[in-house]
Amino acid sequence: MAEAAAETAASTTESSEPDEKRASSTTNSRPRQKGLKWRPWLRAAHRDVGYLLVGLTFIYALSGLAVNHIDDWNSNFVDYSRTHQLEGPLPREDAALSQEVRRQLGIAAEPDEVYWVDDEEVEILFDERTLTIDTKSGAVRDEGRNARFFFRLANWLHLNRGKKAWTYIADGYAALLLMLAVSGMFMIKGPKGIKGRGLLLVTAGVAVPVLYVVLSGGP
Repeated sequence: MAEAAAETAASTTESSEPDEKRASSTTNSRPRQKGLKWRPWLRAAHRDVGYLLVGLTFIYALSGLAVNHIDDWNSNFVDYSRTHQLEGPLPREDAALSQEVRRQLGIAAEPDEVYWVDDEEVEILFDERTLTIDTKSGAVRDEGRNARFFFRLANWLHLNRGKKAWTYIADGYAALLLMLAVSGMFMIKGPKGIKGRGLLLVTAGVAVPVLYVVLSGGP
C-alpha cells in the first residue's frame, strides 16, 4: 500500500510539471505594458470638449459667414416698405397728428420726432421706422426694418459687443479650439497620424493663409 501511494504521488508530481512550465511560458509570452496609455485619455478629452463647443461653434461660424458678406446682405435686419391709407381729415398739430396716425395704424410706440417736410407732407420718425404721410390724401409710406433674431444676436456676440464679460467666454473658446487643434494631431499614431498623412494635411492647412498673404501682398 505504501509503495502504491508513493508511485501515485510521484506520478502526480511529474504530470504537474508540464502544466507549471506551460503556465510559466504563457506568462512570459504576454507583452509587458510600458508607460501610461495617454491616447485614450486624449481622445476622450477631445471628444468631450468638441461636444461642449458645438453651440459656440455654430454661433461663430454662421455669424462669421454673415459678417464676411455684409456688403451683399444685411444680416442684422430685414428692410421693408409698405403703404397704408388713413381716414381724414387729419389734425395739423404735431402731438394730435401723431396720436391719430398711430391710433389708425395700431402703433403703440411713441415717436422720436415729427418732422414737416412741407405744408402737406410730414414724417413721423421712430427708432427703426419712418412714416411719411401725405396729409391731403391720407396716403402713408411705411418704411423700416425688422431685426433678424438669430443673426443679430450672433453678430452681437461675435463682434464682442457684450464687452468685458463676453471677452472671458470668447478667450476660453479660443483656448479650447487650440486644445482641439493640438490634441487632434496626436489622437492616433501610425501612417494616418502626425508622422504620416496627418503631417501632410497640417502642412496644407498652414500653407493656405501663408500663400494668401504672400500672393496678395499682405496688409
